[in-house]
Amino acid sequence: MQLANHYAALPQHFSAPAVLQPVKAPRLVKLNTALARSLGLDPIWLSGPEGVAFLAGNRFPDGINPVATAYAGHQFGHLVPQLGDGRALLLGDGVDERGKPFEIQMKGAGRTPFSRRGDGRAALGPVLREYLVSEAMAAFGVPTTRALAAVSTGETVVRATLQPGAILTRVASSHIRVGTFQFFALRGDDDAIRQLADFALERHYPELIGRPDRYLAFFDAVVSAQAELIAHWMSLGFIHGVMNTDNMTVSGETIDYGPCAFLDEYDPRKVFSSIDQGGRYAYDNQPRIAQWNLARLAETLLPLMDGDADVAVGKAQEILMAFPTRYGHAYDRHFRAKLGLRAEREEDHALIVDWLTLLAAEKADFTLSFRQLSEGALAHDAMPGFGSWHARWRDRVAREDSMDAAQAAMRFVNPVVIPRNHRIEAVISAAETGDFGPFEAMLAAVTHPFDDDAAHASPPRPEERVWETFCGT
Repeated sequence: MQLANHYAALPQHFSAPAVLQPVKAPRLVKLNTALARSLGLDPIWLSGPEGVAFLAGNRFPDGINPVATAYAGHQFGHLVPQLGDGRALLLGDGVDERGKPFEIQMKGAGRTPFSRRGDGRAALGPVLREYLVSEAMAAFGVPTTRALAAVSTGETVVRATLQPGAILTRVASSHIRVGTFQFFALRGDDDAIRQLADFALERHYPELIGRPDRYLAFFDAVVSAQAELIAHWMSLGFIHGVMNTDNMTVSGETIDYGPCAFLDEYDPRKVFSSIDQGGRYAYDNQPRIAQWNLARLAETLLPLMDGDADVAVGKAQEILMAFPTRYGHAYDRHFRAKLGLRAEREEDHALIVDWLTLLAAEKADFTLSFRQLSEGALAHDAMPGFGSWHARWRDRVAREDSMDAAQAAMRFVNPVVIPRNHRIEAVISAAETGDFGPFEAMLAAVTHPFDDDAAHASPPRPEERVWETFCGT
């Protein structure tokens, strides 16, 4: 296996070298063969003894020199000056078959200099959750980290109980976070901020490199990327659950699927994460938190934007204040598509809001309601007020398309299957007994989310409801 490690070539204080910590009895749970091929990796080697030893962190091929990266972050609004990869190792990077850069990172490979009091390990349950949800998000078209492989370790980890251990290997265009910039800003290291920004520009926004205002343009690009990402989340009923600044990438990719969840019934104030007691990261609060996080990024970049601090603040603030408008446009575009509307019209936002208000009043299932609308499967008396809304919607559709054409388009954006929490919990329970059949079945379903699949589409029965999700660290 040949990988470079350009991030490790940055100055020493950007990362810390890894220490090999072999596990007892590694076993390949799942290899993402198609993804491996697209990265130019050999799936036959990866699934063989040497590859499994590599994916378990037991033995690294020559030339692979993993590092743990340094970063800080605001966690639930509280600044932590040093976090870093406490259980993750950056293995290296390359270029995929489309010419796009990628990095490979291993989660759960053991302690690093940033582990604090943690064991650096991962449990099987969170590994399978991240595998399923990240691959579902990719199938939805959401920018995201991808799961390359899951390996069980043959060891146990101590959480609330003893749980089987596992390691996830994932792929992203990079793992640079808002918190990475904060790490150096908190130390007053403007040179490091510039080096990091240059690295991020080259990797994610190379078209901006030659501009004299490239750092301001970089911030502008990240604001746009995050506005688009959060709007896409919202259109799928996705709740990240832990939108700390160390969990927001400058690439605009979704990262770190800890206590994440998808809505069952539509409740804009819904919270699943057991650690989010105040609802900071509730479903409908995600756009506001994204803008707050972006303000923290702006603070770190001010010295690069202009030599005059006041001028820099003014420039950054102008871009930051554009976030709600950019997010609003992206939000309306995604929801228009979900309603089968192509052209932008002034009344569309009200039509979207009124539909969601109906769903909230009835506690209707978010995913299935959109899907049923796309299939013409909702009766006029399906919920109070639906008849009048439906008439408005039909009239709006008729102004640009036939209903059949609109509903056909809707079926490509309104999934049948999402990774519902109750099904993920059932998968994890089975896997902890050694039965990975339900995992394989659910993975097949969520990676083809627009196909009819009655076995994985239904919402939870009352006794199946999952009220809380957990981070797993």
